[in-house]
Amino acid sequence: MRSDISRPSRGLKLAAGFGILFMHLPLVFIILYAFTTEEKSYAFPPPGLTLKWFAVVWERQDIWDAVGLSLKAAAMATALALVLGTLAAGALARFSFFGREPVTLLLILPIALPGIVTGMAMRTAFGVADIPFSFWTIVLGHATFCIVVVYNNAVARLRRLNPSLIEASMDLGGNAFQTFFHVILPNTATALLAGGMLAFALSFDEVIVTTFTAGQQSTLPIWMLSELVRPRQRPVTNVVAVLVIIVTFLPILAAYYLTRGGEAVEGSGK
Repeated sequence: MRSDISRPSRGLKLAAGFGILFMHLPLVFIILYAFTTEEKSYAFPPPGLTLKWFAVVWERQDIWDAVGLSLKAAAMATALALVLGTLAAGALARFSFFGREPVTLLLILPIALPGIVTGMAMRTAFGVADIPFSFWTIVLGHATFCIVVVYNNAVARLRRLNPSLIEASMDLGGNAFQTFFHVILPNTATALLAGGMLAFALSFDEVIVTTFTAGQQSTLPIWMLSELVRPRQRPVTNVVAVLVIIVTFLPILAAYYLTRGGEAVEGSGK
């Protein structure tokens, strides 16, 4: 009689539940204290619930300036990462050449290094090149790890793409651009979109690299970090944190659903 190995044990279920609770319970408290009537402390349970902090956030121009800067920097870093990450993935997935493995290692290194190391390196490079801090220094700092996210998604999909499809397109008279837009892009679109969404989410809430590359500018995570030292601003900071959770959760959720069926690539070999 065959045992049902697909059913997890009770201990495994408890361990999984504890892990999920450990990761997400702090987020529940952040959301809860965005509605508290208490201004200074985190008394539990909250003495009362109110929506007034959402109105305060709505009226704060400095918050909206920080949100706008974060959104623009994340969008530009994601666009740059989509172009460079896809080109790098195409070269490394399709062609074999001397030094390909070291190049691959160098591509994924920025996301493996601690953010403080990347930030220090970027700040030093900008200083040596005499580049003043600006919106573009933030974008370049974020692009260093956003490229890795896009590259990982793109190269995984390209390696599953059947080369015969590309060869057939070329044999039928398609040039490089036609082959890319009519064969490669349709088969990699969901992977690229998912990589772009993940890159956007990472860029939007990045704080360590931004600290070294923003100068006097204030992105939303930098604004939140500076506000944490002000006790009467804690509920306002919690409301902004809820906004960050929503903005980063939605693209990550969309990326999950887009790549969930990624193993079934059109035209892939058996």
